[in-house]
Amino acid sequence: MKNQHTPAYAWLHRQQERLHRLDHLQSIAAWDQATHMPPGGNDARSAALAELATLMHRDRADPSLAQRLAAARQEPLNDWQAANLREIERAWQRTQAVPEALVERRTVVTSQCEHAWRSQRPRNDWAGFAANLREVLALVRQEAHHLGDALGLSPYDALLDHYEPGMRSVDVARLFGNLRQWLPALIRQVQARQAREDVLPLVGPFPLPAQRSVCEQMVRWLGFDFAHGRLDVSTHPFTGGVPEDVRLTTRFRDDECLQALLGTIHETGHGRYEQNLPREWLGQPVALARSMAIHESQSLFFEMQLAAHPGFARHLSPLLVQAFGDQAAFEPDNLHKLMTRVAPGLIRVEADELTYPAHIVLRFEIERALIEGEAEVDDIPALWDAAMHDLLGLDTRSNYRDGPMQDVHWPAGLFGYFPCYSLGAMYAAQWMAAMHHTLPDVDAQIHAGELNGVFGWLREHIWQAGSRWPTDELAQRASGETLNPAHYRAHLERRYGG
Repeated sequence: MKNQHTPAYAWLHRQQERLHRLDHLQSIAAWDQATHMPPGGNDARSAALAELATLMHRDRADPSLAQRLAAARQEPLNDWQAANLREIERAWQRTQAVPEALVERRTVVTSQCEHAWRSQRPRNDWAGFAANLREVLALVRQEAHHLGDALGLSPYDALLDHYEPGMRSVDVARLFGNLRQWLPALIRQVQARQAREDVLPLVGPFPLPAQRSVCEQMVRWLGFDFAHGRLDVSTHPFTGGVPEDVRLTTRFRDDECLQALLGTIHETGHGRYEQNLPREWLGQPVALARSMAIHESQSLFFEMQLAAHPGFARHLSPLLVQAFGDQAAFEPDNLHKLMTRVAPGLIRVEADELTYPAHIVLRFEIERALIEGEAEVDDIPALWDAAMHDLLGLDTRSNYRDGPMQDVHWPAGLFGYFPCYSLGAMYAAQWMAAMHHTLPDVDAQIHAGELNGVFGWLREHIWQAGSRWPTDELAQRASGETLNPAHYRAHLERRYGG
């Protein structure tokens, strides 16, 4: 990196290392805000995070970077350096399009809205939540318009492009429109078939310390490095921190144990990706995850392709027996039935694999309308109710807690993120299909609990690539084709179609 023939690139490289260290502090402070911070500290923490966000924005949007970027493009760079320069320039284009004052105000308002949401949701306080969300939406719309004007994109596409570079809402609408055509019928078909099956329910209670122990054992078995990470509790499960210090979070209920376990396995997929990004490029954008859909492909690969695999329950069963005592419901075949039970429900993070996409389609359609100015905050409950009835046959009227208040994303200002979940599920199915070609005995390996082949494939094709290639090229190199949703439909029909 000290090559005397690349002085402009070397300066940019040093700047990115500095920003990575500041991002480290920002990530840990945000994790603490969601896990351990006392309620009275929120105003001060919000102000501190806003100050840090403003400082980082100022560095990233520095007008002088235009000349350095132009100079670096003329220097003799290798493939990794060229990819890193591409990612630096992309971040600069987005950052310099948004005014510093807007970044500061947005950070404060989203921190306050998210903090209030944590107490408003249990009270079903839609009026209080909506008042805060209106201000968040107003600021996010401003950001979207600034970005759209600079990048030549619609407001919603400008936000979506942050999480999924190159993806456009017309592409998402096409993919999700196809889902709408066949998913509801498949859900009904599978429900009818499963209604004729015998399945034993789990018998609780399940003490939280024992649940945490099982989760930690599973996380270790799945390869998460606790020397560079930890597992904690939060209102909404998430993965935070940085590759050197990955923070997983989950949540527990004493009347049920599989939700916490599967949620923890989901976050472990995120954590393994972060811990296995290319360390020789740590601190540079090229070493970051390629996109949020690719990130979600890792968490959903762990949760759906691995944990819901027929062979996985035989390794989970003894852990549950050891933690909670023996019961017939812990028998592996019964466990697998429980983990693949299809039952439309109100809560996205508790949804089964088959009904989960409906929750994402609903959110995508609403948030796109909000950002494009076709809907307002006060319209959300009616839009939500109509879509839940249409997609899953459920009634959410007046149940805001389990309806539009259930997710942290909108109070946190994360508009444009939701599509990445189902795009990630599609990629995860595509990765497994590719594995079956290069690892023909992958199913037998999972049955045997030998996961090194699976992890080796992910490390080689996804984790170690970082952001070296655009998403389409990453998918092409990994699986021989760009995103192909046919693999996802085939996977769901094979697993659930009987």
